[in-house]
Amino acid sequence: MEDDPDNIRVWLVERTYSDDEQNLIILTYATTDGERYFRKERALTSFSDVRDTTAAVDVGPGNLGSVDDSDLEDQYATEAKRMADTHAPDDVI
Repeated sequence: MEDDPDNIRVWLVERTYSDDEQNLIILTYATTDGERYFRKERALTSFSDVRDTTAAVDVGPGNLGSVDDSDLEDQYATEAKRMADTHAPDDVI
């Protein structure tokens, strides 16, 4: 889907657990320049509920947010580039 002009590939840069809600994982994906990000929240309902987390996802531009912090932008860019260099987009992470 990398050649799809309607979608932008973003790479996993952060996986955190929500402080507010129990059993919620927040996955953050970013562009390799670190300027845009996509957040995905996932409830962990049971051990039998298997949903793989992949190294990258392709999302529409309207689903991306802008990173407004230069330090965070640098962090996201570094991690997204590392993921892109070491993983195929559909690698399970």
